[in-house]
Amino acid sequence: MIRPVKEATRIMIVAGEASGDAHAAALVNALRAADSGAQFEFFGATGALLRAAGVDSIVHTDSLSIVGLLEIGRTLPKFWRAFKLLKQAALTRQPDAVILVDWPDFNLRLAHALHRRGLKIIYYISPQLWAWRSYRARSIRRDVDLLISILPFEKNWYAERGINNVEFVGHPLAGEVRARYDRAEFCRQMKLDSRLPIISLLPGSRRKEVERILPAMLEAAALISDRRPDVQFVVVVAPGRSSDEIRDIVRAQRATPLPLPSCLHIVSGESREALAASDVAAVASGTATLEAALLGTPMVIVYKESAINWHTLGSLITTDHYGLVNLVAGERVATELMQDELNGERLANELLSLLDEKRNENARQRLREVANQLGEGGASERAAEHILAALQ
Repeated sequence: MIRPVKEATRIMIVAGEASGDAHAAALVNALRAADSGAQFEFFGATGALLRAAGVDSIVHTDSLSIVGLLEIGRTLPKFWRAFKLLKQAALTRQPDAVILVDWPDFNLRLAHALHRRGLKIIYYISPQLWAWRSYRARSIRRDVDLLISILPFEKNWYAERGINNVEFVGHPLAGEVRARYDRAEFCRQMKLDSRLPIISLLPGSRRKEVERILPAMLEAAALISDRRPDVQFVVVVAPGRSSDEIRDIVRAQRATPLPLPSCLHIVSGESREALAASDVAAVASGTATLEAALLGTPMVIVYKESAINWHTLGSLITTDHYGLVNLVAGERVATELMQDELNGERLANELLSLLDEKRNENARQRLREVANQLGEGGASERAAEHILAALQ
């Protein structure tokens, strides 16, 4: 077992997104578990889960999880205040290491400001530079002492650019994503018929995502219901979103001429159970696609941004795929409907085709292969080992 370099180890940790907060909290717990006799002092930028893990919060990042040029412009003063508070806290408290978790637009700037002042920088969950703005690799080379990757192809990508201080630990979700109960129990609780097809709709975790994506999903549900009245639908409310938000959009959709399915349930706090019980799912691009893959649920990956964000930020994306499942696989194992491609008719057709028994089983087999590439579990523990070794 690798022990920290001294009895009390001070670590600053910075996570912005909700998913980053969850992975960071798991890492904090793994660091403590790596040596129960060691003393750790954690502080930094936190969401609810990091605070629950006992991290002293210099900045609450709950309100800073946004996407898009207009949104960033409106909240720029908040980001600037957060940056100054964290920089000052780091320089005052002099941590043994600064662990930055994902959130590259903010964290790469913080890495530069703190590394040049002699602080050790560890980056957990590599920025997706292979997708866009690959020129930022020079920032990693200059400002990061250890880069911890959770996707299998990243280590080679960085090595090709002369960056070799990279460790692949597997995805934190691998081995952790499982439903608490089976399809029969889910159907019993939701008053669904387990003998009939179930389609889950996951419209995303940000308010604007839900507002743009859910109407197309509901339109697809209406079209499917017209062709296949036996299909049952579940709308999954992401953590941080409320069921009332979903109900408002559903009510607005009911006012349109296209009738919604009679069997349409809204589920909160049971996303994994809903996915595991589903025959097919429509999933907003993001971490939820990996959860669906790990649960073996065939899916259509969807996304829709504002026009200005899509034509500016979207045009910078250089990969052949958008969905994480397809990026890990290196091929299109799940259909992607992005931006203008996302409409009710196309989504309905894709979901209906996945209900075909043969195509459904083929999709499940390909998702099992993706799940194997993500590792066998224990990513947080392996990351903790690498961090403690870096502190020696």
